[in-house]
Amino acid sequence: MVQATNLGFPRIGLQRELKWAVEGYWAGRVSEEALADTARQLRTRHWRWQQAAGLDQIPSNDFSLYDHVLDTIALVGAVPERFGWQGEVVDLATYFAMARGVQEKELEARGLEGTGVLPLEMTKWFDTNYHYLVPEFYPEQTFRLASTKPIDEYLEAKSLGIETRPVLLGPVSFLLLGRATVPGFNPLTLLDRLLPVYAEVLRRLKAAGARYVQIDEPCLVSDLTPEARQAYQQAYAALNHSDHPALVLTTYFGGLEDNLSLALSLPVAAVHLDLVRAPEQLEPALAHLPADRMLSLGLVDGRNVWRTDLDAAAALLKRALEALGPDRVWIGPSCSLLHVPIDLDAEPDLDPEIRPWLAFARQKLEELVTLKRLANEGEAAVRDQLEAARRARAERLASPRRTNPAVRQRLAHLSPDMARRKRPFAERYERQRARLQLPLLPTTTIGSFPQTEELRKKRAALRRGDLAREAYEQFLERTIADTIARQEALGLDVLVHGEPERTDMVEYFAEQLQGFLVTRNGWVQSYGTRCVRPPILYGDVSRPGPMTVRWITYAQQCTERPVKGILTGPVTLLQWSFVRDDQPRADTCRQIALALRDEVADLEAAGIAVIQIDEPALREGLPLRRRDWPAYLEWAVECFRLTASVVRDDTQIHTHMCYADFEDILEAIVALDADVISIEAARSGMALLEAFQRFQYPNAIGPGVYDIHSPRVPSVEEMETLLERALAVIPPERLWVNPDCGLKTRRWTEVEPALRHMVEAARRWRARVAATVP
Repeated sequence: MVQATNLGFPRIGLQRELKWAVEGYWAGRVSEEALADTARQLRTRHWRWQQAAGLDQIPSNDFSLYDHVLDTIALVGAVPERFGWQGEVVDLATYFAMARGVQEKELEARGLEGTGVLPLEMTKWFDTNYHYLVPEFYPEQTFRLASTKPIDEYLEAKSLGIETRPVLLGPVSFLLLGRATVPGFNPLTLLDRLLPVYAEVLRRLKAAGARYVQIDEPCLVSDLTPEARQAYQQAYAALNHSDHPALVLTTYFGGLEDNLSLALSLPVAAVHLDLVRAPEQLEPALAHLPADRMLSLGLVDGRNVWRTDLDAAAALLKRALEALGPDRVWIGPSCSLLHVPIDLDAEPDLDPEIRPWLAFARQKLEELVTLKRLANEGEAAVRDQLEAARRARAERLASPRRTNPAVRQRLAHLSPDMARRKRPFAERYERQRARLQLPLLPTTTIGSFPQTEELRKKRAALRRGDLAREAYEQFLERTIADTIARQEALGLDVLVHGEPERTDMVEYFAEQLQGFLVTRNGWVQSYGTRCVRPPILYGDVSRPGPMTVRWITYAQQCTERPVKGILTGPVTLLQWSFVRDDQPRADTCRQIALALRDEVADLEAAGIAVIQIDEPALREGLPLRRRDWPAYLEWAVECFRLTASVVRDDTQIHTHMCYADFEDILEAIVALDADVISIEAARSGMALLEAFQRFQYPNAIGPGVYDIHSPRVPSVEEMETLLERALAVIPPERLWVNPDCGLKTRRWTEVEPALRHMVEAARRWRARVAATVP
């Protein structure tokens, strides 16, 4: 019989219970025992939901207090030396220290000396907006079992009467996703030392009663070196043992393509394919699947919220059944459901026309079980479900809300000149310097400032109707004025208004653009305890009116220093939304770009001299296969330039990017032709700038001098050292000084001393540079 499976469930809880518990633990309000209890309650609830839905294989160890890659680091004892871990088991303090770093005062409380400890680097999980913590590897690296989390959670579910399929990040992907701390070192050479730890985990899971273990190897859908191919063969030959459970090799986010024969040759019990992203891989897989393997079909989209076309999914399922029979076919989502909201039923106020078009995690479980019953019991058993899906799909495709003739006409009349600035950067930059009158090494921030408890309470009161809109907006004005005054007192050169009116950098614009829908409880984990509500992009995009002009111009009235207008760029608005699947992504992005272009023009007309268009998702959207990069980058760059190129030469365009590997797309970053780019660089110690130096990046750049995702406050000297490294690569007249990212998630008690140190570090280097000029 066909079995319905799941690859992973969202961790955070319907009301973000995990976020509040973890942050309460960090703040000292929640004990370790209370945190563990909240985590246990969430796991229990999620397992029982999946059991009640009718799944045959339910995942365990898909839960994490922070990040599943960090969990794997703890599991195999790959803790960098700077965290001072000496124990047998990775304790909670060490676990969170790797995620957040350690402040000097924390070291003092533990009787240790030092200026704090930097956390692990953070980067994007393939082409998603989920961020993982990057393992660090060095030639002398050793591994040992330092956590029993997979076994503990399997037994926890078993005690509830729920049999689960434990999930592990595969050993080869774990090494490939890490960072070598020594130049030229290949982490894959550590495989021999790593495999015994995996073998021990598998042995313990088998002893505990686990029949199957899911091994995630997402790197199999990317371009692999010969060394990586050999590593896969070596790893799975070693893990194929009678003392281990049967292994389910899980791939997702794309097709196996040239790695298909490799994946099918590995000695595992089953192979999972993403048939949402790559349905074309089913036929070759059926043709070459060994007779002793089962095939897991990813038929329900784990990355998007649209209701599944059950007829299309059923056609793929039927083909697999014809070739393999029901006992060798499983069905599941394309990937873990980590990337979608939990429950559509938690959205009572959702647009009633659009609501039937959607499916969140719990609804996707129902779709999986419907497909299972279709295969096992026949169409009559699920006729109502199939008819409801067909009706919703037909209504969606026929809805006039999907299209806007004026938007389509504007798109049809795009011209190349609309995506070009009038003069080259060098000429523009001189005009901008004359207008702005900034010092060398100008200081600024990325955009957002702390969202205080008072601000959140006012926002909640507005939503409840307990606070009038006029009173709320007066409060926002006072908050902006205070933020401007604080920045002036700190000595920053280019200010920001702090974004108090924005709950989220994407959601804020989605609420004001036609074609987007926002949710109330559609939370998705971005990293750690940071959760976002991705908007749903269902139709053609247009801008009814100005979105930011009022707040930016008010901020500019509070100071004589320049204030940046801050916009989220078109690629990021696209990438961080649940995007429509009924037209090319490039066309949707161009529609967004045209709407933002109008906003840029209005900001300039209002006298704003510096406009920042954030594109942190530019690298994230890069396809996993290199052959597909040029086409994506061409339209992504075009959309940014279409947004920005409406301004005069003396209006300065900034952009911001963070937490991704940008070396591979430097040519595209240059092609953006932003006057100033601010970019994450602190966690890597400015290592990224080596690539910018090799590429001879021609425009101005602000490499981040402190990591805002950690609560630690770097010293002036630490930032000076980073600026020294930056000045070795970037001429002082083109170097800006700023944090890695926005400051929304930090507290003023952390922000103000850190920015004070940053301004002082810039002042000291400014004096040194001036002293060298004849």
